[in-house]
Amino acid sequence: MQKKMPERYLTRQQVRELDRRAISDYFMTGLVLMENAGRGCADLLCQLGIDDPVVLCCGKGNNGGDGFVIARHLEARGYDVRVLLFCDSDELSGDAAANYKTIVAAGLPIVRCPEGDHETWLDERLDGASWIVDALLGTGARGAPRSPLDVVLRQLNAHAAKKLAIDLPSGLDCDTGKCAAPTFRADHTCTFVAAKAGFREAGARAFLGVVHVVDIGVPRKLLNEFVSAQ
Repeated sequence: MQKKMPERYLTRQQVRELDRRAISDYFMTGLVLMENAGRGCADLLCQLGIDDPVVLCCGKGNNGGDGFVIARHLEARGYDVRVLLFCDSDELSGDAAANYKTIVAAGLPIVRCPEGDHETWLDERLDGASWIVDALLGTGARGAPRSPLDVVLRQLNAHAAKKLAIDLPSGLDCDTGKCAAPTFRADHTCTFVAAKAGFREAGARAFLGVVHVVDIGVPRKLLNEFVSAQ
């Protein structure tokens, strides 16, 4: 059993610096951190219970890369997954691009959001979904989601499927906890390393659902440096 850790909160800048230090000072790689994050989310989904299919909505940043890892692990365990990509594949870079190439090579079903009637398209892709996974916008996002994600988030919120946000719900500001119109309304939020500073704000709670903190392998020595600075 994992020992219960004290409650901690990280800001947007601390998240970036912690990742940078894990790579530069502790000789980890971004791919390892992303793998641990995605597998931790897949484990959580399995614990919560899955009735196929799981629809993963992925953006172009590392949050989308986490979604690709989740999809791969769920598919490897025999679950029906659908990956919806809300960017051009050539916009992906770094670790997210590497994980995208992996799921393409593995033959996972991936569909790019069209430029035109994406509302009808999304309704069809969500049909029968048991879980919707929000891997659209991460901790670096600020302000209201732009088109087409604003329309997409409203459709996702209106769907009856259970909803999981990756790291934080898209539309919720990592630092302030301010929720844009729209913000993904999660039943569960799977956040990495520690809760985010904005989670303490009362207005954020209705969008977070149950918050689960996932360990991605960052050494405790490194994390304690950030905790002691709070």
